[in-house]
Amino acid sequence: MTSDDDDKPALGKNPVNFDSMSIADLHEYIAALNKEIEKAKEIIAKKEAAQNAAAGFFKT
Repeated sequence: MTSDDDDKPALGKNPVNFDSMSIADLHEYIAALNKEIEKAKEIIAKKEAAQNAAAGFFKT
């Protein structure tokens, strides 16, 4: 399954003030977003695998 950390967003729920961010900060923000996207994709793949396994079990 997934750990408790998988349920917590890596990035806060507060709106981001892009005007106050430097170019380097923006690159770091993008990297963090990409990491969060990859984590979400991994969780989706695990859930799809579990769903497919369950569907296969109940078909027989």
